[in-house]
Amino acid sequence: MKKTLFFLLAIMLVLGGCQPKGSASDADSSEGKGRIVRVKHKAKKKKKTVSLQPQAGGAPYELLVLMDDAQWERPVGRALFEVLDTDLPGVAQPERQFRMTRIAPSNFGNMFKVFRNIIQTDIQTIYSSAKYKFTRNVYARGQMVMTLQAHDEDQLADFLRKNGQQLLDFFNRAEFNRQVEYLEGTHNPTVTEKVEQMFGCTVWVPVELNKFKEGKDFFWASTNRGTKDMNFVIYTYPYTSPKTFTLEYYMQKRDSVMKANIPGGPEGSYMSTQHKFVDVVDGTVHGEYAQIARGLWRVEGDHMGGPFVSHSRVDVANNRVVVVEGFVYAPESLKRNLIRTMEATLYTLALPNEQNVEDFTFGLDEISVSPEKPNK
Repeated sequence: MKKTLFFLLAIMLVLGGCQPKGSASDADSSEGKGRIVRVKHKAKKKKKTVSLQPQAGGAPYELLVLMDDAQWERPVGRALFEVLDTDLPGVAQPERQFRMTRIAPSNFGNMFKVFRNIIQTDIQTIYSSAKYKFTRNVYARGQMVMTLQAHDEDQLADFLRKNGQQLLDFFNRAEFNRQVEYLEGTHNPTVTEKVEQMFGCTVWVPVELNKFKEGKDFFWASTNRGTKDMNFVIYTYPYTSPKTFTLEYYMQKRDSVMKANIPGGPEGSYMSTQHKFVDVVDGTVHGEYAQIARGLWRVEGDHMGGPFVSHSRVDVANNRVVVVEGFVYAPESLKRNLIRTMEATLYTLALPNEQNVEDFTFGLDEISVSPEKPNK
């Protein structure tokens, strides 16, 4: 690796996060401080209950599938495999969304019962249609168990082919919720304070992001590492019309903001967007519209790049668009867990007058069960 992110981040403030004299944020934050409608709520602490269950184990984005060899080789097993054997979107090199382990149900002993994500099938003639159902904390705390119900295997195979993305979204959201819950208790308070002061919003970012740079309506936090580097950016601009939320407008705005605020190592180099690899979709965050973009960034004039993901949301109280982005630099490493960690961070953003951060709505039937008692 000829270049390291240290050079890209050389202009960042590495001593206590102090900003340079005469920086754009000196004037802008003080001049506009009285005009920004700010967050008026405080995050509501969730009540913690005492549980005798073990904590769910395994690494993020690991799945355990309970299915015997014969069923796995039949069409229903092949359909499930094709859903789970899917590449992570928005990265340059192929990387699976989930790491999958499969065992026969007869081998499902205590060692496997602590897996954080489990998929099982329930095929009986009593069911008229196929569906997904999920249960929390069956064998361990923080666990999600999804049950694939159907009348027969052919019905379930067809259902999986048509609704595979819903299954992937479910487990991605489960992992996001775990990360958000972790960030609630373990985040960088300095970043939260700076974002509140500059933008009137709150956000939770990993504690490792402890180097900062401020600009005009712009803030950047980074781990400032040569590899496996994680970065968070927030910037705002006036909201003028729904035409703001087009792919072309998004890329134009991102390019202009990054060029002005994130230079590369060599003189004249700067961050830009690889336009042909960007995808935007309309989504919702905390019940409100959000433009969700993911793609690849690069440094013009240097050999650096990586994946990014962003949310663009309308702050109605201040008639502006608030963009939060996470990007990573890890040329010699897998990027899934890094970029997913930053994506979960984006969901912690609370705009002025917005409700507290809550769990994702899974959109599936939930089965209530009595957790299995641990063995004595």
